[in-house]
Amino acid sequence: MSKMNLLQAINNALDIAMSTDESALCFGEDVGHFGGVFRATSHLQDKFGKQRCFNTPLTEQGILGFANGLAAQGMTAIAEIQFADYIFPAFDQIVNETAKFRYRSGNEFNVGGLTIRTPYGGGINGAHYHSQSPEAYFTHTPGLKIIVPRNPEQAKGLLLAAIRDDNPVIFFEPKKLYRASVGEVPDEDYQLPIGQAEIVRQGKDITLLAWGAQMEAIEKAADLAEKDGISCELIDLRTLLPWDRETLANSVRKTGRLIINHEAPKTSGFGAEIAASIQESCFLHLESPILRVTGLDTPFPLALEKEYMPDHLKTYEAIKASVNY
Repeated sequence: MSKMNLLQAINNALDIAMSTDESALCFGEDVGHFGGVFRATSHLQDKFGKQRCFNTPLTEQGILGFANGLAAQGMTAIAEIQFADYIFPAFDQIVNETAKFRYRSGNEFNVGGLTIRTPYGGGINGAHYHSQSPEAYFTHTPGLKIIVPRNPEQAKGLLLAAIRDDNPVIFFEPKKLYRASVGEVPDEDYQLPIGQAEIVRQGKDITLLAWGAQMEAIEKAADLAEKDGISCELIDLRTLLPWDRETLANSVRKTGRLIINHEAPKTSGFGAEIAASIQESCFLHLESPILRVTGLDTPFPLALEKEYMPDHLKTYEAIKASVNY
């Protein structure tokens, strides 16, 4: 075991993936000698050479078009989009090509060797072009897998699983946690299961669900609620597509209450899909309406970032409202 921050864990996973798979290529804007804007790809070019870790032009659509071509030819393509906010120029390539390639060809061809890494979310005072959480756009797209880790151990194990999965994966990295989240990480090569949520804390009165950096918010809210005698069950979804309905439904049947926390805006956020699905399967077990604590339906602000964020205090108020319904 080694102590790593989330960035170091990602770098370690990329190192292992490229060491164990000679067909693996890592590419994106400034990922080469510079090591990426956050240094997630530091030293990879020194170790594997410019043939396998290299810079691309500043064209996200081109990055993903190139990645699709590599993966279609059997290569392991690890593409970085420098910020998730910049992924939209590549939206057509991801949604109309990456996600549909296997289906369109009748399984004759696929781009399952493609993994798209991208930092997402707020917490760094990056304003509206460097802070968005666009995961919900892609969860509407059959053919993709969507993963969001919350700590270094998860980041390494889930990224290795994503790179080796035989489906295209978008791996959203919570940039707020890049250096803030530090923990023990196994040194060896390991993978964590895709599509399986994790029960982080057992409880009996209410279920709190989040992913990525928002897990910290629900953990702090649960600590406040515990002082009021409210027992919270905490679940980290980890994978948004496919997502673990069974684990969450079993928890809600036990507690009778559910609060979903995510940083993206409320309207059509992924929390809406979760709420609708759990209502279908757990309606007779619910003691109060399912609540969502989310970002606001506004562009991501700069000066008012703290007010925008769905923090532990907003979550704590929602817990009290649900329990006292």
